[in-house]
Amino acid sequence: MSATLSTSTLVTVAVAPLVGSLLAGIWGTKLGGNWIGRRLSHVLTILGVLISFVLSVGVLWDVTQHGARYNQTLYEWMVVGGLKMEIGFLVDGLTAMMMCVVTFVSLMVHVYTIGYMEEDEGYNRFFSYISLFTFSMLMLVMSNNMLQLFFGWEAVGLVSYLLIGFWFKKPTATFANMKAFLVNRVGDFGFILGIGLIAAYAGTLNYGEAFAKSGELAKMSLPGTDWSLVTVACICLFIGAMGKSAQFPLHVWLPDSMEGPTPISALIHAATMVTAGIFMVARMSPLYELSDVALNFILVIGSITALFMGFLGIIQNDIKRVVAYSTLSQLGYMTVALGASAYSVAVFHLMTHAFFKALLFLAAGAVIVAMHHNQDIRYMGGLARHRHTKIAWITSLLGSLALIGTPLFAGFYSKDMIIEAVRHSTLPMAGIAYVAVLAGVFVTAFYSFRMYFLVFHGKERWDEVPNEHHSPDDQGHDDHHDDHHELPINPGWSMNMPLILLAVPSVLAGFLFIQPMLFGDFFKGAIVVNELTHPAMGVIAKHFHGALQLAWHALVTLPFWLALAGVVTAWYFYMKAPHIPAAIKAKCQPIYTLLENKYYMDAFNEKVLAAGTRWLGTGLWQRGDQQAIDGALVNGSWKLVGAFSRVARLLQSGYLYHYALSMIVGVFVLLTYFVWLKK
Repeated sequence: MSATLSTSTLVTVAVAPLVGSLLAGIWGTKLGGNWIGRRLSHVLTILGVLISFVLSVGVLWDVTQHGARYNQTLYEWMVVGGLKMEIGFLVDGLTAMMMCVVTFVSLMVHVYTIGYMEEDEGYNRFFSYISLFTFSMLMLVMSNNMLQLFFGWEAVGLVSYLLIGFWFKKPTATFANMKAFLVNRVGDFGFILGIGLIAAYAGTLNYGEAFAKSGELAKMSLPGTDWSLVTVACICLFIGAMGKSAQFPLHVWLPDSMEGPTPISALIHAATMVTAGIFMVARMSPLYELSDVALNFILVIGSITALFMGFLGIIQNDIKRVVAYSTLSQLGYMTVALGASAYSVAVFHLMTHAFFKALLFLAAGAVIVAMHHNQDIRYMGGLARHRHTKIAWITSLLGSLALIGTPLFAGFYSKDMIIEAVRHSTLPMAGIAYVAVLAGVFVTAFYSFRMYFLVFHGKERWDEVPNEHHSPDDQGHDDHHDDHHELPINPGWSMNMPLILLAVPSVLAGFLFIQPMLFGDFFKGAIVVNELTHPAMGVIAKHFHGALQLAWHALVTLPFWLALAGVVTAWYFYMKAPHIPAAIKAKCQPIYTLLENKYYMDAFNEKVLAAGTRWLGTGLWQRGDQQAIDGALVNGSWKLVGAFSRVARLLQSGYLYHYALSMIVGVFVLLTYFVWLKK
């Protein structure tokens, strides 16, 4: 096998989902006359993603087993002052892994959607959107330059806007997608500034060429300041990651994105949009290694997100929002790993998290369907005893065990390595981050198993749900679930099969891939770490003696006992003594109110930032646009011309004797002037 990859194969990987999207989006909707039906629409889109996944697996095999690499420009768009704007692919271990994760999770979501959206009138449109989302993400992770990276970055943001607001007749959905769009624009402003700084001073948008000049960039300062150019560029790039990967304080859009259908929650929150920021920072590791200031900033932001977003998960009653806040917290863990220069660990957790978080979201969707589209965990319970929800029960348990870092499960290996990397980091902010990620272990276990016990164990409470209780996913499912008091229904094979397939890597992926991905050559050439200044991974490697030994050793470590304490506390609070949470809530009402209002971040954004922006915009409109531009410049200029014209018009009467008089007066004035000059 050649050590090079086929250009046609890589193009097919990226384009196959796009073709399926266009076919379903044009000829499967009113736009093209509904020429193809539902079955053909989902067959074409699933086939496109399946082709992409199979080819991605082949690419990963060639990369890992034969050392194949690819870095070529496919199309040169234009050249501006020596700055080339190109379309091209860079495929190494990092890219190949991301290709497989994105296409596999997307394939599972596509299959799952057959059952979940079967009654929705926008069925074909939905399949078109999720395939387009997959294409956008592939273009992002496969890019070899920052222009294409930005294209994929903005494309996933645009399609996520369409997906979150898929039920566009719902006011809450349209508000949520607009919120996501605007918050991401804030982050993207910083992102494009970072790209602009690199392009301006490195003279290139190509990754390899920019990284080759990193030594020169490290010596430069931002003009007019004594700030390091690399530090400013890296922080600007990370601000983009804060928006896309929902880091504090740009996290506020992600919980509201639950207004979209459940398959979208799995697609956006598992392997695609929210992990784009993590991938980007890992890809830019040669630059981030030059700035400890930027790394410390990343550590702090990640620590806040990991811990304080976990607290919010404790009080949620919507099954999807519990998992959503879990996503926020786990993204914080990945960000902390980036700050500790453990880029490979961050990406490793990205991979394992993609599997078990997609599993948890899709299992939550199966529960929602079984519960006639009720998604309030207070009105569930006992589902482990019903045959229609057995698969959802078992897979939810496996996903929850992976999430909390149970030894031998996928999440254990990646999460434990993050904690170890932070512990051995030499950065000033590492101590704060270590406390945050340790506390987050207990919090994660508590809210995860609070949800698990309330949904699957205890007494059956679905007969207590109020008749007026509706879930955000009620749209398009009005025919068979008006009565929430009925027994659970069977979600169907198309929803259960992806759960089983996702459960396998949720259990095994960490055990199988920790050695090559963290301590082998899997990311060689893709991720760069200066081990002299950031020795954490080197220290961990000296103490690693295999996946099995690591799991055995975990039984005597603090994270394991913190996770166990979280599970036991959740079991006791909600299975044995349910009066305790109510008593704690009554005694700690101010804290509960703070959490219920999400630290008042939404209120601050709406009443301070939005109001301030509105005031500024109104002022610029009224005083700047209306008074200064329209009033003074535009209207003022024509009024001045009009006044001059009115005066000049008096001299143009049309009478000959007026003109003769004017000439005589003119001659008299000129003669008088010349006589005065001679004197």
